[in-house]
Amino acid sequence: MLAAIFLGGQVIIHLVKGKINWRNTLDQMAAVGPDSLFIALLTAVFVGAVFTIQVAREFINFGAGNLVGGVLAVALTRELSPVLTAVVLAGRVGSAFAAEIGTMRVTEQIDAMLILRTDPIDYLVIPRVLACCLMLPILTLLSLVTGMVGGLIIATTIYSISDSVFLDSVRNLVGVGDIVSAMVKACCFGLLIAVIGCSWGLTTTGGAKGVGQSTTTAVVTALLIIFISNFFLSWLMFQGTGSALLQKF
Repeated sequence: MLAAIFLGGQVIIHLVKGKINWRNTLDQMAAVGPDSLFIALLTAVFVGAVFTIQVAREFINFGAGNLVGGVLAVALTRELSPVLTAVVLAGRVGSAFAAEIGTMRVTEQIDAMLILRTDPIDYLVIPRVLACCLMLPILTLLSLVTGMVGGLIIATTIYSISDSVFLDSVRNLVGVGDIVSAMVKACCFGLLIAVIGCSWGLTTTGGAKGVGQSTTTAVVTALLIIFISNFFLSWLMFQGTGSALLQKF
């Protein structure tokens, strides 16, 4: 973890200096964004559908079926979409970062870059950090929309909640601040995934076995840090008594 913290500081310094390899950044954005889109959206659809099943059956019993859409939207916007999208990317992209850079480390390709006076942070790390920080918020927003579609389908087909009631509830309970908080969380998670994956890759030793160990540890560490940081971000953003339901009534 100390190596990841140190690498994060170096990334910030290099970004301030404006040292960005745009070709590598665009390549990594394609790998992080479009290549991860299907699995992120598929996850979101079923999460939205399952959440609606669990919420709708209880809310209808209490005569609050008109709140199902809003509660789903609040849960997806504030927590589920940013966290689950980050989890998907940590498993898919974070592991790839650690494996790729770890392989370059054990095969001495990074040493060759240093001999050629090419900074590995500028060439390898910065593009991956930018790609995750730029693409994860977009994926989170798309996952939010897809999750709402999944919830809407379940609410209208199984529980006979009209789509107008569902969408009115969403508009009443979700504000711009909730969307902004989701984007902030996603950007933070993207930074963590990239830095942790690259950090474990750069510190890989021990040949092929070491690459496997670094990849596994990078994913586990990224998942743990995502959940811990999500708690602190939620605590900072949503302190005090909530007012969404009070505004509804």
